[in-house]
Amino acid sequence: QVQLVESGGGLVQPGGSLRLSCAASRDIFRAFAMGWYRQAPGKQRELVASVAKGDFIYYADSVAGRFIISRNNAEATLRLQMNSLKPEDTAVYYCNAVPDNGNWGQGTQVTVSS
Repeated sequence: QVQLVESGGGLVQPGGSLRLSCAASRDIFRAFAMGWYRQAPGKQRELVASVAKGDFIYYADSVAGRFIISRNNAEATLRLQMNSLKPEDTAVYYCNAVPDNGNWGQGTQVTVSS
């Protein structure tokens, strides 16, 4: 059974930083590229960053230069270092395979507000 557990969200002021973590089941982590997605209120879920098994990395234009994605294959963990946060980064953040498998964890809420 696929398991995805996200953590590390919270309330932060604009310009601040947060680091998100995702613990994934090893079968999905080994087989697929992994990514961080986010869903803001009233908007569709979007992919913001991904890292392939060969370490090819993708960032959405909206986060490039501010977010850093990394994966630890031995621990089956995925992280997202988020710097220079903006109010528009406010969303629930999820990790999943890329493309996603339709099964989502509970996500972690990130709120950027003064």
